Parts: sequence; C-alpha cells; structure tokens
Amino acid sequence: MTRPLRIGVQLPEVERHVPWTEYVQIARAAEEVGLDSIWMGDHYLYRGDGRPERGPWEAWTMLSALATITERVRLGPLVASLAFHNPAILAKKAATLAEISGGRFDLGVGAGWNRTEFDAFGIPFDHRASRFEEAFEIVRRLLDGETVTYEGRFHSVSDAVILPPPHRPRLVTGTEGDRLLRATLPHVDGWNTWFDDIGNSPEGFATRNEHISRLAEEVGRDPAEIDRSACVLVSVDPSVNERPADPAYPAVALAGLDGHLRQMSEAGADEVILVLSPITETSIRKVGEQIGSRT
Repeated sequence: MTRPLRIGVQLPEVERHVPWTEYVQIARAAEEVGLDSIWMGDHYLYRGDGRPERGPWEAWTMLSALATITERVRLGPLVASLAFHNPAILAKKAATLAEISGGRFDLGVGAGWNRTEFDAFGIPFDHRASRFEEAFEIVRRLLDGETVTYEGRFHSVSDAVILPPPHRPRLVTGTEGDRLLRATLPHVDGWNTWFDDIGNSPEGFATRNEHISRLAEEVGRDPAEIDRSACVLVSVDPSVNERPADPAYPAVALAGLDGHLRQMSEAGADEVILVLSPITETSIRKVGEQIGSRT
C-alpha cells in the first residue's frame, strides 16, 4: 500500500527580516492547517550575488525554541552543515533537541556550499568531503549510543559518549555528490533534494530518485529502507517575488499544487517540503485551503 504523501514547509531564511514572533505565527499555522513538518536552513550569511547583504537567525537556537511552541509537527535543519559544528557537540545538540521536541526532531546533514559564510566566520572551506565523512561518522555513532574514540585528519574524539542516552533522531542526508551519498546512504533514514537540483519537477525528481536507489544498492542498502523527500518551489502570490526562480524551472503555481504533489508522490516522494514565495502565515493558510485539511 502506498504511504500518504507528507507535506512540510521551509521556514523563512533570508527572504526578508522576520522576527521571532512571526516565526511563532507561521509554525503554529503549519500545525493548524495539517502540515507534517517545518524546517530551518543552517546558514550564517549571504552576500555578493547581486542582492543586499543578508543573514538568517541561528538555526539551532530557533529550532529549540520552535520545538517548545509546537506540539505535532516534526522539525529539523534543512540541512545542518557539518562543517559549521564540532561533530561531537552537534550530536549532543541533536540529542537534546530530540528530547525537547518529544522525538519530533530530524537531523538533516550536508557539507555546506556557500563559501561566503565559511570565509566570513573563519570556517575552513578546504577538503569539505573528507571533513564531512569524518564528522558524519562521529555524529551518527554517538547518536547510535556508542562510546566513540576516533582519530581522523580533521576531527577526533576520545571515549566520547552522549549522556543521558540519546533518543536517536531520524538522520537525513542532503548531500548531492556520489562520494558523500555513498558515505551516508548505508546509515541514514532519509534523503532530501533541493528544488533546483531536480528542476523543480516530478520528472527531475524521478530521475534523481532512481539514481539514489542504484547507489543504495551499490553500498548494500535496501533502497526501500530510505525515505525520499524533495523541496518544491511554490508561488503563492506572483506579485511578491521573494524567491526568484530560474526561468528553466519556474515555481509551481498554487492552483496547480495538488496535481504537482500527486505527480511527486507517483515519482517516489514520501515527503514534499514546500518553499513558498512569499513565506508568510497567510501563504501557509492559503496552502492549507488548497490541499485541504490534513489534521
């Protein structure tokens, strides 16, 4: 039997300045209209792309607060850059958030890509794949409850353990390159892809999804064990262009969202995470009206 498609939403990042009070309104609206998850980008700074310099709130602090003002939705970083964090400390944060949220926390992980924020905050940008592989091993073993000793080129721990014992969060890989997919697919619960990596289309997702299944088989993992999610760019109000779309893959119009979601499910998606333009409480409620109550 086909599982029902889950629907989540990416919360505001750098579209505009959004105060905490508005995050509360948006998150609670997501619960009220029946969405399944809310997500925060783990970024620090954007500049040099022809748009004004801008930066988001710190994701982990925001996620901790959001966990306390919601009751049902799952939540997590989409995705946490392992390069930004000491891996053992990040595992400790993830275990704590899993506790605060009552087991609703999903840990999405990636290697990071935006060199601007690496340089501005003094984070090494070199050997990102190697750094990620080492960090990922430490994180996932600690969250599995192991006492971990590891001596790598970039990271090391000695008899590290998470206490109190962690309630392991779901692990989701947001990596795109085959090397890091091969490192993560044997261990993760899910895989996520961003809308521009699949051309914001069900066809693009289906092609990428088949590739993920082939890689999973190559590394000895049953593809059916890996949950599949994709971000989809949706234009709720065409007069507000908060998320400029590439003409090659335009945003999905709100009126066509039902059909697009159905096609994404048919292409193999277990969850679709909506990237709304604009991302406001009003947009959330319009989406709820369009797709119908899921509570």
